[in-house]
Amino acid sequence: MSSSLAAGIAGFLLGTSLIIAIGAQNAFILRQGLLRQHVVILCLICSVADAALIAVGVAGLGTLVSSSPVLITVVTVGGAAFLAVYALLAFRRALHPGALKAGNEAGMSLSAAVTTCLAFTFLNPHVYLDTVVLLGSLSANYQGTARVAYAVGAMLGSFVWFFSLGYGARLLQPLFAKPAAWRVLDVIIGLIMAALALSLLARLSAS
Repeated sequence: MSSSLAAGIAGFLLGTSLIIAIGAQNAFILRQGLLRQHVVILCLICSVADAALIAVGVAGLGTLVSSSPVLITVVTVGGAAFLAVYALLAFRRALHPGALKAGNEAGMSLSAAVTTCLAFTFLNPHVYLDTVVLLGSLSANYQGTARVAYAVGAMLGSFVWFFSLGYGARLLQPLFAKPAAWRVLDVIIGLIMAALALSLLARLSAS
């Protein structure tokens, strides 16, 4: 196996595992996929944004960001606040699950969905820590074409994951014809968002 191929596979596996762990984006894409609303554009936004952040991290910004405590603090507090607000909205939706049936849901407009997706992408510090800092730092283990292959592999992992999640969600649609299933989903989404917000603040206080 060539060094470039091995680097590409390593980037794909690491990138995919990190993206799967970023719960905010995934929960939003899952919900929109279940509703079959704006799936293509939202998956593209998440994937392209991740690809851009990975490229920036591999190019060397990861080291710069990790050395700026002020920048990390600002991004962390802002991200925690955003996630906390969305958690509250999810819990509020869970109180009225009957309005969220997949076949009847009016849902978000395209502009609102895009804005929310961009917020989940760029206001979530986990995205920067994973794509820019961690993936960027680990790219130092590769040089030349192997480093490029590593970055491309990580980017490909993002595209594969988000489109699989967005379009695979509709396989669960019969289950979510029941309002109770939407209630459970929104409660889970709310808990994920709240846990992420608390973990960000805990990480900040421990640093």
